[in-house]
Amino acid sequence: MRIANVLRAKGSVVATVPPDAPVAVMLAQMAKHRVGAVVVVDDGAVVGMVWERDVIRLLHERGASLVQTPILEIMNVDVISCMPTDEVDGVLRIMTDRRIRHLPVMVGDKLSGIVSMGDLVKARIDELETNRAYLQSYIGAG
Repeated sequence: MRIANVLRAKGSVVATVPPDAPVAVMLAQMAKHRVGAVVVVDDGAVVGMVWERDVIRLLHERGASLVQTPILEIMNVDVISCMPTDEVDGVLRIMTDRRIRHLPVMVGDKLSGIVSMGDLVKARIDELETNRAYLQSYIGAG
């Protein structure tokens, strides 16, 4: 199964924020979209990501003043992404090895979606259940 199949099932809406916006705007996007990560986009280019874990850690370190801080100061600029043609199992392996729960999906330099560990696990389970049902049907018909 490919990442494109996952995006077809879940959709391609991505919560994005500009790098100069305050953290409060990012938190509003996370709440609005009910997501644990946002992609930071500047003039259409992906320039970073921020995860809820980052925000929690920084809130503990800096306190409530963090909400006025520009996202540029807290975002992770080492963004790992995947492509729609990538296999789900390979992307799951990358996410597990790197301890990343969200990956933007890129077509060239254009953001086309985002997948979470949960999205990929669900897709994999659905695929396994379909295969199981097919095999049971095949065995029962034999």
